[in-house]
Amino acid sequence: MMKIDVLTLFPGMFEAVLGDSIIGRAAEKGLLHLQYTNIRDFSLDKHKRVDDYPYGAGGGMVMAPQPIYTAYQHLTEGLEEKPHVIYLSPQGKVFTQERAKALASNYSHLILLCGHYEGVDERIIEEIVDEEISIGDYVLTGGEIPAMAVIDAVARMIPGVVQHANAESESLENGLLEYPQYTRPPEFLGRKVPDVLLSGHHAEIVKWRHQKSLERTAKKRPDLLAPKAE
Repeated sequence: MMKIDVLTLFPGMFEAVLGDSIIGRAAEKGLLHLQYTNIRDFSLDKHKRVDDYPYGAGGGMVMAPQPIYTAYQHLTEGLEEKPHVIYLSPQGKVFTQERAKALASNYSHLILLCGHYEGVDERIIEEIVDEEISIGDYVLTGGEIPAMAVIDAVARMIPGVVQHANAESESLENGLLEYPQYTRPPEFLGRKVPDVLLSGHHAEIVKWRHQKSLERTAKKRPDLLAPKAE
């Protein structure tokens, strides 16, 4: 079973989004353990403040190190092995399907740290963070949405969470976008399901799907077909 802890100022966001559907069912089955810890609960400030003005001036506020580190100590107390700690940050490497697979296969315990304001005190990154991850080259108001994306993508790589055959054929799993999908009725708004999908000829269907994946990737994401730099 994989365990994922999240250090956040807004645990309710995760419970509302990840408590249902595939991820919620995976947790109910015991395939995945999710825990959301409120950083504010560990602040020693009498007003439970978690941020302060940055040294050297500048705009915005910075998340203070003490509440984050105390919360981290609470999560790791008594553990024999340090969990893999990820800080969700626009400065991190862009998250990919391959990274999701690697996290799912290489680690049994992840801690995701969600920043806010102008980020977290650099000493926290130096002391506890193993990896910084970004979900794209843009800035969000906090790390919660990126953390949810990482959890969803990683959880789907855990055996038993989704049907294995489905996972293998999805977009990006083999470096290509997924082929077009159709369901009933066979004709809708004058548009018909391709005959090959109704033929029952498995080999021809596999061939058609691969060809459509190539065509769709070339049209929508030609960068995926470009030679990788050495």
